[in-house]
Amino acid sequence: MEASAKKVMLRDEITDATAAAFAGSTVIPDRYVWPDETAGRGSTVVGDEESLKLIPVLDMASLLDGSPEEIAKLGAACRDWGFFQLRNHGVDETVVERVKDSTREFFRLPLEKKKAVGIVKAEDGFQGFGHHFNTSTGKLDWAESLLLGTQPMGHRNMDLWPTELPTFRDGVEKYSLEMTKLKSLLMASMAIDLGIKPETLLETVQGKIQNIVFHHYPPCRHNADKVIGIPPHTDGLFLTIVLEVDATPGLQVSNGGRWFPVRPLPGSLTVFVGDILEVLTNGRYKSVEHRVLVDAERDRTTIATFQDACVAGMVKPLPELAEVARYISIEKHDYVHRQFQALTERANIVDSLKI
Repeated sequence: MEASAKKVMLRDEITDATAAAFAGSTVIPDRYVWPDETAGRGSTVVGDEESLKLIPVLDMASLLDGSPEEIAKLGAACRDWGFFQLRNHGVDETVVERVKDSTREFFRLPLEKKKAVGIVKAEDGFQGFGHHFNTSTGKLDWAESLLLGTQPMGHRNMDLWPTELPTFRDGVEKYSLEMTKLKSLLMASMAIDLGIKPETLLETVQGKIQNIVFHHYPPCRHNADKVIGIPPHTDGLFLTIVLEVDATPGLQVSNGGRWFPVRPLPGSLTVFVGDILEVLTNGRYKSVEHRVLVDAERDRTTIATFQDACVAGMVKPLPELAEVARYISIEKHDYVHRQFQALTERANIVDSLKI
């Protein structure tokens, strides 16, 4: 019993009843019906045209060229928005298409085959197939997810890498390496903007874990406005890079008390500042609250790569950016504990670290 409880702590299994609801049941189980205020429905949603004009879009090729204008845009996006869309990212297109295909194939598998790689609790978090993290409200997201540890090698639980799909493992391995390269290139540009040496920032992620989470949001043909793909939250790690497998909208970011729809841009990636990056930069960069809404007719599928970081085992402002520290220093394992607690309580961990 104890082992079973540990297995589902903070993340629920996908049951046959859940799969039936996802498949088009006319009755939505109460655990999936979110109060408006919890789902962030009380705030204004900006129209698509205004959102398209304001959402930051960066060009990776220009960043690599050292364009002062593009570096300035990067800094502004991280300070004012906490995220940006990235064009000309340079990730191998063959690798991208292969991991997209593998993701689609996985979520098409029968439930029993997906449950064969179900949630397990590890020392450094959760891995496997199931729901997102649940909360103290007992509500669940209208989504199914596969979370895999991908870097370093010792972080991987290969028993949870599906064997049903011949190309899945190789596709994810290659995509993970592409994300590692892209992350380093982005960090070098961020260091220029922050006025610090690139190695100062890069050292914070050296040897730290990378997770890739595959999300599938089934359509909700009955009362899609009552469920939510992911409720409002910030990302607890350092940096998140999201690849959209399809063109279904749903992502929204919060800025100035309003929700901005983020339309998928063909060939682009979406990059989020995480809570740890906010702390490391001493508040110069801001993590952004965001959510995912569910479409009434179309599936939405994404691949999110999460990068961890710390400074000599601590989550704290970098000394080079901390003339006056705005956040406390906290040991990494204590930070992880607080992060899980914040997830269950739907709280913002950064707020608890501010001085």
